[in-house]
Amino acid sequence: MEDTAHQLLAFSTVLQDHMVIQQNKPFTVWGRAEKFAKVLIEADWMVDGQKAWVAVRADADGRFRGILAVPKATAHDYRPHQLKISSHNETRTIKDLLIGDLWFLSGQSNMQFAVHEMLDSTEIINNANAHIRLLNVALNFSATPMEDIQGNWQICTPVSVRDFSAVGYSFGNHLQQRLDIPVGLIFSGIGASTVQAFVPEKALAADAVLNKTYLTPYVQDPKSRQEITAGFSFEKVTRPFLLYNALIHPFIPLSIKGFCWYQGETNYKDRAAFARATITLIKSWRAAFKQGCLPFEFVQIAPYAHEKLDSTLTGDAYFREVQASVRYLNNTYMALTLDVGNPSNLHPKNKRPVGERLAAIALNRTYNQLQVPYLGPQFQYVAFNHHKAIIHFEPETVSSGLMTHDGRPPRDFYLAGSDSVFYPAQAVIVGNTVELMAPKVATPLFVRYAFYNYPVTNLQNKAGLPAESFRTDNFLEKKADY
Repeated sequence: MEDTAHQLLAFSTVLQDHMVIQQNKPFTVWGRAEKFAKVLIEADWMVDGQKAWVAVRADADGRFRGILAVPKATAHDYRPHQLKISSHNETRTIKDLLIGDLWFLSGQSNMQFAVHEMLDSTEIINNANAHIRLLNVALNFSATPMEDIQGNWQICTPVSVRDFSAVGYSFGNHLQQRLDIPVGLIFSGIGASTVQAFVPEKALAADAVLNKTYLTPYVQDPKSRQEITAGFSFEKVTRPFLLYNALIHPFIPLSIKGFCWYQGETNYKDRAAFARATITLIKSWRAAFKQGCLPFEFVQIAPYAHEKLDSTLTGDAYFREVQASVRYLNNTYMALTLDVGNPSNLHPKNKRPVGERLAAIALNRTYNQLQVPYLGPQFQYVAFNHHKAIIHFEPETVSSGLMTHDGRPPRDFYLAGSDSVFYPAQAVIVGNTVELMAPKVATPLFVRYAFYNYPVTNLQNKAGLPAESFRTDNFLEKKADY
């Protein structure tokens, strides 16, 4: 009988030709071999004048794991590297590896939204950045944590970039051009998915609110006992923890630079539970990847009218407010979309500014390029002067000055008096403030800016970053706000 024992030698499916290896962090190499076999792992890159290598032994299940040092990336160094594993008389090699920064992208449809669907797609596709490597992970679900994925690392070309995340590619392309090092992008998400789908089961169970809201109803549902297949359905992508097991867990041994996340539209009627779930997601991902407080950047949902062009409906505004609250977590940042939305389209096509704003956050906060602006005007306080309201912004967010991108007066400001009824306000930029008046509000007491479902705003600083929505009242949300 032919001896097939030694044919087990293999890398994890996450580790492939053409991938980017995270610079200046330990690189974990994991896979399978004959049980208890010695495995030699060798890289061709140099660390402290010597090639990186390690010898390990597979366990009783044939799993092995070794850790290699990785040097810091050097600007304009795109030399390909290779890595090999050997055991007995077998050798496996992965080739065309670049040393740079590796970012993990996830979320729902606005993150999945492809390059070929975005504005100016022809130009973007034709100028595909070959110093970027892409991994689109195939959809899968699992009731238990998985180790393997489907999907192939690819060099960024006009062919491979077409179906990659438009936000993700815009982010990576901007970073790569600024940093002049290889950039790897992993997209592992799916449209229509909920936040709870990406949270580990144990993390949901450990939180009383999340357990009651998301986990227990699913566990008690007969669907939780059905066979789970890989095929898409709108219902299946809302189930708790299945997507975490299949799309996130396989990557946790991998060193990365940080996360980018764009999700929320499916949870738009949630409030406290959504915030708790997102915070739990961030904490649980950071804990699973075991790389400290990894940068976590997310995108606030874009303006959308839900087919009701009624500026008194404010459900999404309250939801954006909840999203913004997540930033209290350390090393957690939010990119705005208020000026690039489309009230009639849940999937606005103007994705390049979204990705580039995520990149600006990374450049400033992660790469310490403090000269790169990353914040739009943020409300500081309001001063009332008889019939006027004067809006002051946090100084560091308007250091370049205020303007509107279309040259018109700022829009989407509202004032209310003692009757608590909001009326549209006339707005004028005066220095680094905005002065408001509303003919129907003789004595203003409360201000709202862009605080309804579908504001497509024009107020920004001169760095081109939009002002963030705000309100000065504490009125409770109405049940009919959708």
